[in-house]
Amino acid sequence: MMKVWKATTASLACALAACSFGPSGKPPAMPQPEHYGALAQPAQTVEAQGASQRFDVGAKPVPEWWKLYRSDALNALVDEGLRNSPNLAAADKSLAAAREQLKAQVGSSLLPSIDAGGQASRQRGLGVPEFGPPTAVYNLFVGQIQAQYTFDLFGAARYENASLAAQVDQQSFQLDAARRAVAANIVTGAIGAAALHAQIDTTERLVALASDDARDAERRYALGSASRSEALNAEESAASLAASLPGLRAQWLATRHALAVLLGRTPDQAPDDLDFASLAVPDSVPVVVPSELLATRPDIQAADAAVKAAAAQVGAATAQLFPSLSLSASMGKGGFSWPTALSGAGALWSIGASLSQPIFHGGALLAQRRAALDTYDAAVEQYKQTVLAAFQNVANTLASLEQDTAALSSSDAASRASRGSSDDTAGRVRLGALPPRAARASEQQYRNAQLNTIRFASARLTDTASLFQAMGSPAGIVQAASR
Repeated sequence: MMKVWKATTASLACALAACSFGPSGKPPAMPQPEHYGALAQPAQTVEAQGASQRFDVGAKPVPEWWKLYRSDALNALVDEGLRNSPNLAAADKSLAAAREQLKAQVGSSLLPSIDAGGQASRQRGLGVPEFGPPTAVYNLFVGQIQAQYTFDLFGAARYENASLAAQVDQQSFQLDAARRAVAANIVTGAIGAAALHAQIDTTERLVALASDDARDAERRYALGSASRSEALNAEESAASLAASLPGLRAQWLATRHALAVLLGRTPDQAPDDLDFASLAVPDSVPVVVPSELLATRPDIQAADAAVKAAAAQVGAATAQLFPSLSLSASMGKGGFSWPTALSGAGALWSIGASLSQPIFHGGALLAQRRAALDTYDAAVEQYKQTVLAAFQNVANTLASLEQDTAALSSSDAASRASRGSSDDTAGRVRLGALPPRAARASEQQYRNAQLNTIRFASARLTDTASLFQAMGSPAGIVQAASR
């Protein structure tokens, strides 16, 4: 018995001395790589289509990065999407509801509750025949004010409130991540639709050239200057090119429909395509250093908030093992008639205190604490995975931007050379030095090179958007509930 008393006294002393009942909630230290990828990124990309992008290492993220594309139409689409997206509106309302629930829980757990009540009734009760009539009919009037307060001696309520506040913070960061994702999806969707439109135009020209070749081969076959095999091959080539158009158009329409939904519109109200050639690639992109990325990425901040929430739950589960003290009081008036109830004789009051100490709950409280510890450990590991995934995301995006720009540089050089050859061949055809089909063959070579250039140019534009998104948002955008 003495050992139990000493243990209880020690526990009480520790609690009153503000000993922590759970982990601190501080996220684990993470390795800080010298650079994101397996290879260090260069200072800038190679030049492609007359532009080279600079990597600003150590720069801060850009809040409205889509404006760097210098397209008023694109800016209008992003603004519309951020304003009208049903998903963002729903997430915003859910966050507002979570904040109100936090206020409600803090108020109910840390402040006393006061209630007023009244009762009026007419009753018939059994009497005792030896002392009066066999039954009694009477009125009862009671009015009371009741107050109750539970002392948070060991911090159970404070830990619960801290956990809920961290969960609200987590929702805030998730909303910020969702807003950035919507902006990035609108930018990439608009770029993709414009690029597909350009590919369709180029492919239609290729189909027209192939059809002209097929007709020319058929005429030459009829005149005996071409074989049947040559005519059939030309017809097959034209048909194969024509068969690629429906797939491109379907992809283009699906992209436009998805973009319309992102804007909060119905698919039939899809916006017009941007002028792909007018989109300017941003001159520079920020590359946040790895140590700063932990504070700028909303997904990492949300994982950090999850660690804090889990740590507070460990504290709350531990505090449930300790005593709970509550006070209650009431005062009012009561009587068998209104005059009696309102007179001094009808005064009612009570005051009381209750103290409870868990002794045996079938191991439930200890199991709940162990579960909270396991949940905390899981949150810590999930935080580590989120950070590593963020590093990987940045590394992959940097590598894609570098390599796609290099591919664009080569493809653009090939396209320019092919166009020069096509113009030269067309000039020789006009002079009669070459047959017309030579001009068509040369233009087909140029158009195929142009298709590759469009694809790689689109990839550079979308890779740039992905890198801006990967850098996260500037610190301080999200208002944390626990601060």
